[in-house]
Amino acid sequence: MTQATAHIAATLRAARAAKGMSQRALSERAGVPQGHISKIENGAVDLRVSSLVGLARVLDLELTLVPRKSLPAVNSIVRSTASAPHQGSAVTRKAWKAVLTKLDKLAHAYPANMELAQLQRLTRDLQHLGFTVVDRETLREANKRLDAVLEKRDFDGIHRLLLEFKSLRNAAAHSAGVSSVTDRVRPAYSLDDDEHGG
Repeated sequence: MTQATAHIAATLRAARAAKGMSQRALSERAGVPQGHISKIENGAVDLRVSSLVGLARVLDLELTLVPRKSLPAVNSIVRSTASAPHQGSAVTRKAWKAVLTKLDKLAHAYPANMELAQLQRLTRDLQHLGFTVVDRETLREANKRLDAVLEKRDFDGIHRLLLEFKSLRNAAAHSAGVSSVTDRVRPAYSLDDDEHGG
């Protein structure tokens, strides 16, 4: 097994474990045989791109080709967002699942509500930054507000939750060092560049 293949296998195994998912459950969701997943995780089989993409998506990973010179910046971002465990405690996972379920219900009931769509995007951002950036009390309040919206159609709760989640997302992104990494990445071009030597 090559070093690159070993890294991919370890990443898939760690992502599956972080989600608390068995190989059988991953197999059912990704449509890849459980025996094949076992072989992939143990480096006993060459990966097919279709299998890799299917497994990655179920595990909230994305398969992408990155220019080699951009790899240090990408690795730095991945390390900074992975430094805190993504899933947190079982209580945190359960509370997040409730938030996501309620947001889905609301999105189906009110597809034209722009603040609701923004809140769903913010929630996904917070998910990718790591569930631990939102404490249990905030999650409890988020669930109460979403219950109020579902029961009483109190859309003021969506607005308040949107503002709170924006603040949390910005703080989490800042503390994860994402901004400091992107600040160091130079743009491919600049309007000040003089290409024609004039």
